[in-house]
Amino acid sequence: MAKVVPFKGIHYNTDKISSMADVVTPPYDVISQDQQKSFYNRHPNNIVRLILGKKDNNGSDDYHARAADFFNAWLSEQILIQDDQPAFYRTTIEFSMGDRHVVRHGMIALVGLESFDKGIVLPHETTYSKIKSERLGLFKKCHANFSSIFSLYSDPGQLVESMLKNGVSGKAPDMTFVDDEGHIHKLWRITDSLAQKRISDEMQKKTIFIADGHHRYETALNYRGWVAENNPDFDDEHPAGYVMMYLCSMEDPGLIILPAHRIVKGVSENKLLQFIQKSKQYFNIISIPYTDDLDKAKFEFAEILKLNRSKNIIGVCINDISELYLMTLKEQVMEEMFGNELSEAIRHLDVTVLTRLILMEVLGFDQNNLDDEKLITYSISESDAIDDAISCKGAISFVLNSTKIEQVKRIAEEGQIMPRKSTYFYPKVITGQVVNRLKP
Repeated sequence: MAKVVPFKGIHYNTDKISSMADVVTPPYDVISQDQQKSFYNRHPNNIVRLILGKKDNNGSDDYHARAADFFNAWLSEQILIQDDQPAFYRTTIEFSMGDRHVVRHGMIALVGLESFDKGIVLPHETTYSKIKSERLGLFKKCHANFSSIFSLYSDPGQLVESMLKNGVSGKAPDMTFVDDEGHIHKLWRITDSLAQKRISDEMQKKTIFIADGHHRYETALNYRGWVAENNPDFDDEHPAGYVMMYLCSMEDPGLIILPAHRIVKGVSENKLLQFIQKSKQYFNIISIPYTDDLDKAKFEFAEILKLNRSKNIIGVCINDISELYLMTLKEQVMEEMFGNELSEAIRHLDVTVLTRLILMEVLGFDQNNLDDEKLITYSISESDAIDDAISCKGAISFVLNSTKIEQVKRIAEEGQIMPRKSTYFYPKVITGQVVNRLKP
């Protein structure tokens, strides 16, 4: 059973911080170097100093220590203050998708840590050991969750959402601000003990699916183990046995998944020249020349990609070749090549076709290549991904359709793992609304 409980959150003191927009950020792993500098300069108490501090020649340990110094100083100066009562934190985020106004509903709560083999909390993507090691160093110094892990649960009847909505009915938000993207964030506290119990009881029935934050969840497990080894008083109710999550219903109309397009570097000129010819044994391929009008070619490319989203179709742009390509997988290729290795659900993901068939079989990548963060970068903009290949920022770009939420759920329930960056849940959960302390 999932253990979802209220907690006494730590938050910015609005008597000292006049604008929340000045101190919040996206999650650490999507902050560019330019953004990091901008957040540093924006406000001396911006949370970037806690989640992604500036490194110096002395290494990351000093950054972790500096983050702890900032955190403790802000607490003592009451820049950050802790609520007196445990609360569930009801949130909404309003944003635009094209010409559509979208609202996503969620709840920030503590969730009891469970190993994945218990089937209570389930992952869907693989992680990097290096990142988990770095995050664990931050946990050990600061003893806090600064960012919420974005997680999902299935609630077709929207019962939990109704409870959350009723819990804040008629109340003005406790927090409202607009972020850099123009997204409107609102937060309410639910402190009524009876309402909290009803929500916790209903959430006990749920399986929790990690959407975004796999590294932080696995780091929380590692941190719990480290605390247990070094604390003779550790028990099941120790704060390190929980992690802060942002929980959203899979059926919420504001839940949006975008594709993470790949920009690949370090591919030899010979492999690029042979790529299309070698791919023809696996794909039906059409080309769209763009010598005269790139914008027109991009539009046609995007339309064909979307119209064929029910198929395994992948868009390609190759440096120094003035054509865009759309490659549709031939029947039974994945079954013949990987039928004995990959489950049916995994085989038919576009990201699996890209990773196993294109990157590994056609381009000859090995696992070390796939793990190289400098070799493969990502973008949620198909236009930018194409432009990166054209402008030589990458050798070849691959453009995908979105993974469906039903696929995420099925694969997680089967205990399967998707390739990295199979999903991009949009928008990311903002960091800085609530912080959770991991000390008694």
